[in-house]
Amino acid sequence: MSIYKSAINKPVTTILIFVAVIIIGLFSFLKLPIDQFPEMEPPYITVMTTYPGASASEVETNVTKLLENSLNSVDGLKELTSTSKDNMSMVMLEMEWGTNLDEVINDVRSYIDMTKDNLPSGCSSPFIFKFSSSAMPILQYAITADESYPGLDKLLNDDVMPQLNRVDGIGNLSLSGSPERYVYVDINQEKLDAYHISLEAVGQAVSNNNLNLSSGTVKMEKEQYQLQVRSEYVQSSEINDIVVTTTPDGKQVYVRDIAVVRDTIKDLSLDEKTNGRESVRLIVTKQSGANTVQICKDVQAEMAKIQKRLPSDVKIDVIYDSSDYIKNAVYSLEESIMYALIFVVLVVLFFLGKWRATVIIGVTIPISLVVSFIYLLFVDSSLNIISLSSLTVAIGMVVDDAIVVLENISKHIDRGSNPREASIYATNEVWTSVIATTLVIVAVFVPLTMLNGMAGILFKELGWIVTIVVCTSTLVAITLTPMLSSKLLKPHKVHVDENGQIVEEKPKIDWYQKYVVGLLDKVDAWYAKVLHVCLNHKAVTLIVVVVIFFASLIPAFMGFIGTDFMQQGDNGRLSVTVELNRGTRIEETLKTARQLESRFMTLAPEIRLINTSAGSNDDAGVSAIFSSTTNNKISMTVVCNKKYERERSIDEIAEVLRKELDNYPEIIDYQCTVGGAMRGMVGGSSTVDVEIYGYDFAKTSLLAEKIKRMVSDSIPGARDINVDRDDDRAELKIVVDKEKIARQNLNSVAISSYVRNRVNGMAVGYLKEDGDEYNIVVRLQEENRNTLTDIQDLTIPTPMGKQLKLSEVANIEEYWTPPTIARKSRQRIVRVQITPYKTSLGELATDVQAVMEHIEIPQGVSVRLAGDYEEQQDTFADMGLLMALIVLLVYIVMASQFESFAKPTIIMMSVPFAITGVILSLWITGTSLDMIGALGVIMLVGIVVKNGIVLVDYTNLMRDRGYELNEAIAMSGASRLRPVLMTAFTTILGMLPMALSNSEGSELWKPMGIVVMGGLLVSTLVTLIVVPVLYAVMSRHGERDKDKKNRETFIFMQLSDKDKDAK
Repeated sequence: MSIYKSAINKPVTTILIFVAVIIIGLFSFLKLPIDQFPEMEPPYITVMTTYPGASASEVETNVTKLLENSLNSVDGLKELTSTSKDNMSMVMLEMEWGTNLDEVINDVRSYIDMTKDNLPSGCSSPFIFKFSSSAMPILQYAITADESYPGLDKLLNDDVMPQLNRVDGIGNLSLSGSPERYVYVDINQEKLDAYHISLEAVGQAVSNNNLNLSSGTVKMEKEQYQLQVRSEYVQSSEINDIVVTTTPDGKQVYVRDIAVVRDTIKDLSLDEKTNGRESVRLIVTKQSGANTVQICKDVQAEMAKIQKRLPSDVKIDVIYDSSDYIKNAVYSLEESIMYALIFVVLVVLFFLGKWRATVIIGVTIPISLVVSFIYLLFVDSSLNIISLSSLTVAIGMVVDDAIVVLENISKHIDRGSNPREASIYATNEVWTSVIATTLVIVAVFVPLTMLNGMAGILFKELGWIVTIVVCTSTLVAITLTPMLSSKLLKPHKVHVDENGQIVEEKPKIDWYQKYVVGLLDKVDAWYAKVLHVCLNHKAVTLIVVVVIFFASLIPAFMGFIGTDFMQQGDNGRLSVTVELNRGTRIEETLKTARQLESRFMTLAPEIRLINTSAGSNDDAGVSAIFSSTTNNKISMTVVCNKKYERERSIDEIAEVLRKELDNYPEIIDYQCTVGGAMRGMVGGSSTVDVEIYGYDFAKTSLLAEKIKRMVSDSIPGARDINVDRDDDRAELKIVVDKEKIARQNLNSVAISSYVRNRVNGMAVGYLKEDGDEYNIVVRLQEENRNTLTDIQDLTIPTPMGKQLKLSEVANIEEYWTPPTIARKSRQRIVRVQITPYKTSLGELATDVQAVMEHIEIPQGVSVRLAGDYEEQQDTFADMGLLMALIVLLVYIVMASQFESFAKPTIIMMSVPFAITGVILSLWITGTSLDMIGALGVIMLVGIVVKNGIVLVDYTNLMRDRGYELNEAIAMSGASRLRPVLMTAFTTILGMLPMALSNSEGSELWKPMGIVVMGGLLVSTLVTLIVVPVLYAVMSRHGERDKDKKNRETFIFMQLSDKDKDAK
């Protein structure tokens, strides 16, 4: 017994099975976490090695090159890049997306172990750092204060962070720019020299009077006591009263006589401001696999409680909350699914006119969609932008099979069958074509799971979800739909007349019958006429259609349609980096920063918050990988209000800020990047990179500047043109005369130590308070160490008790240190990064290529285009190959269903016209084709051939029933017009909310909606003409005449009636 008969015969079992599926699906839905994307492990591993005292070029030769040569053999390596700085080497390995990094790290460790012995003796052991998506901040707060600012660090560490650490799933909490308490002993050089004291003696005195020391145990009669000398400082003011020395005439010299003790916050090196106020940045990360939205919600709730207990001048502002963007994007996709659902139901209601039929088809949607939640829970995924957009894609397709089945059942009922018989016979007629169309969709979406790179990670989920949902909808269409139809649809009313004959009652003609059915009948009649004309003029029809196809390709070949890697999202964030002249003091940099902040706020009222960092933290560790602020650089995060709350786009605001930055003569370079610090990530701004390889610094830097200038002058769509190599920086070098210092019993180590103590400071212990320790630093006051003459006049004590000036034993020279040395594929490299503005990535790359042709490349230097453009070309090449594979698979599925090589070829002719629709829709809307749009093109292959399958399958059925070729084509065309239009309109209207959406995150999916709608609309209209005409051209009259075939096969069927009688 077939599956649909079983379903009709056992209605209770059928219903309960699907109710169970819905319950399990809803349970899964409640368990799913919400995130932005599926869990992606960025395929990068960094090997960090420190080599103290070495310059960048020494680090490159002695450390980086050795590690590169060894690590180049790691399995699965895609790209090897490195950076050599003073004292540090960083080698970054980029693997293919989806690689198991734990296995790679074991490989890397083995190769490092083999190289360790060849590294210089002063070199540290290489440290392997795996970059994980859970290391990316999910929340950033700016905490501002006025009077409470000096104690903010203690307040945050003692009150705020312990409470936040209790939130489930929270990863790491870190502070940036928090004021650290320091005790400075600032010594006057002249007074020090007058008393004939060395700075080290002061430091020793301060240190020796600051200790708690156990002095043993004292036993007294029956008791025992621990003896301790307790002499630690309780307050910093006690340092003033320490005696440093006694002069020959017996006078005691106190610290207060020669120095000023300042209990203050650490000297300004990294400055953090939010909207111009002193601030500290609190950065929150999550544990791997945790629910981002839930953590952000819990942290915000905790913060609201904490805020009430903090001093009134302490304010907490959100700089970045990833859950906002996720919630908005997810909400907009949920909204799209809701609208798509409504549109689909309205289309069905319009064509069928029966609410019962609409309910039967409508039931297919929730059942099919909830199955996807079961799959997501099973594979440990989340509700994210990819999984929800997969449902938006699928929603128009899940009703297609049910429409085809139900429409055929309705036809049988209209011809007088009762609903039960109609359900069985009608389903029997179409169920093979329904399964074939589903296999076509499977043939399209399963290969998507085989894509490589970032596209593979993103679309794997989409491929599986659509496959599972569409397969479920087919199962529903051939079980639940016929079962519900047999129970809910009503047969035509009949009565017995006075002659005892059964007479069918004429249905009442309501407004639906009168207007809608009338309109649909007119459309059927008009289509039949057009089809008749086309079948009588096959050659003319085909020539016209071919001309239309080639004419539609003109916009693509004329370059009217641009290409992008991924559309840039508008999340209301900008990242502004400003570089001032080399060697600019931090104080001067801050003046410019304050000016820029006030101007930005005036020019763009949409700005809600500006967080500014300038300077660098002396103690930076791993964070040095991500940040590049120095004393002459300003880094700003600009947060605007939500996309729907402002009239200008984030791109337009960025352009306003760029024009303002052009007005400052002290600014030598700047970047204003859309999307915050997300360059290269999904939704961030994409770049075209010109990579220049060559050993000679002078040649490559000159060429980079030349390219930057020419691109800036000749390409209007180029913005934020950035050369990623810093300029050489000036340093003061103390050259010690070894002969002179030897005469004084000194050496280079002693000299460098003395200079460091006087300029940077000598750490002499800690001031302890409430369990915290604060550094005590002895150094010269700033007036004695802020000019070249002051440095030359530094007093150096000798072992014999004499005092020398630094200028007596050393010279101070200015020299230029080479910049950071970047390498890629084991060659030195400099990149020119160019961001597109009001142009596509592909068009920008073409313009850059044209500029490059006019530039002479020096000997020993090579140049190539890379960056996101290279990634885009690779992805498009992969997708082109995938499309060829999918077309082949779809052909195989159809050829096996029709047992013919010709019939699938007829149906495949609808695919080129889908491309026509794609080109026209992109051209009319001014949208560029990106990775997501290309995915839409691939999907169209499966969607557009479904209509062709339905037409050809029904034409074959009519011919099998004995109708002549042209009559069968005309009949099947008229009969299948409505289901073809219904399935096309449900898919088109299902995509409409995605194409029209303007909410946050919608930019990513818009191209797919536009591509599928345009391609399907044109393809459907052309398919209804081209497929029947081609069928007529490629078929022979009488080829499906079974009686004729039987007569040829069986000789007795050729006997005349006389012969039969004679026998």
